[in-house]
Amino acid sequence: MTNTLLGGLTAEEFLSEYWQKKPLLIRQAVPGFTGVASKVELFELARDPDVESRYVTHHDNNWQVTHGPQKAADLKRKGQPWTVLIQGLNLFCPDGDALLHRFDFIPQARLDDLMVSYAVDGGGVGPHFDNYDVFLLQGIGQRRWQISNQEDRGLIEDAPLKILQDFRPVHDWVLESGDMLYLPPHWAHNGIAMGECTTYSIGFRSPTTQELAQQFLIYLQDTIQLDGIYADPDLERQNHSAEIGERMIDRVADSLSRITWSREDVRRFLGAYLTEPKAHIYFDSPDDPLEHEEFVAACRDQGYRLDARSLLLFSGGQFFINGEAVAVPDEDKEIIAALADHRHLENLSGLSEETIALLYDWYCCGFSSPSGSLMP
Repeated sequence: MTNTLLGGLTAEEFLSEYWQKKPLLIRQAVPGFTGVASKVELFELARDPDVESRYVTHHDNNWQVTHGPQKAADLKRKGQPWTVLIQGLNLFCPDGDALLHRFDFIPQARLDDLMVSYAVDGGGVGPHFDNYDVFLLQGIGQRRWQISNQEDRGLIEDAPLKILQDFRPVHDWVLESGDMLYLPPHWAHNGIAMGECTTYSIGFRSPTTQELAQQFLIYLQDTIQLDGIYADPDLERQNHSAEIGERMIDRVADSLSRITWSREDVRRFLGAYLTEPKAHIYFDSPDDPLEHEEFVAACRDQGYRLDARSLLLFSGGQFFINGEAVAVPDEDKEIIAALADHRHLENLSGLSEETIALLYDWYCCGFSSPSGSLMP
């Protein structure tokens, strides 16, 4: 990572002074940056039924949102302002995946995806706030950003987007190609296209406490096992046969108190939860997979790379890929940790046959490839 990405700050300085604390405007964070995909390529993705996209138009306070796939005619519309937003660009564009991982100074467990918005003059999605951190990197053209740390987060009723009812900006900047704005959670912002422009949004995962609790309980449901059955040998006749008695409540409460979990349970839960692919993500096995020996030879020549859709994380010597725990021999853990960090290996040298077989299995599942190009 070059110093320009954070305006001359080190990653440590940025995390200490700005992360989840205050905004940062960085002029020429990526000098000469105009995007990672052309307008034609973006519009093709917007029309693809396998790609998440939204088409937003507005006139005064009348907002309309159309979920993809988009119509070609809408992407040529003249007159009222419009914008099209394409989610998960990193999954379809190698340069987009590379851009996303320039932000690996934030743990990959927190990285979400790369979104791009293309807008005509006046286009935008209105003043709003996010519950997560975001870096807004300007591609082509110019976009005016107004931001506010206001406490009032009241929204316009019945709007198809979460648009603030009373937006009061405290900063007003115009971003040029290569400029970038970092915003912590809950900072209100409004981006308005000044002519044709694109903005690339690097977003981060911020699950709610409620979501974490619900998912952890689901994890426990699948992993916990309590012995015994309900029994009441000291049962006495009740005055009301329809009453749930206090003794029954006490017995069940005692049984449920045996449900416990450890820090290791939380580790395993997070490994599975954070690497679980999103609902619309799926993997295709190679149409004509290489034989094991051919695979090893190809990796020797080309290296080995994770698919952009694959999530490989580790913790406490345990590894998780795409929602599943995987066993890695102790002697190979350092190399597989490097694969998780950098998402590629130059070759397979130094790995045991057991781990090479594991990597070959990942290749056969579509999780990775010896090829440099992995986009669907």
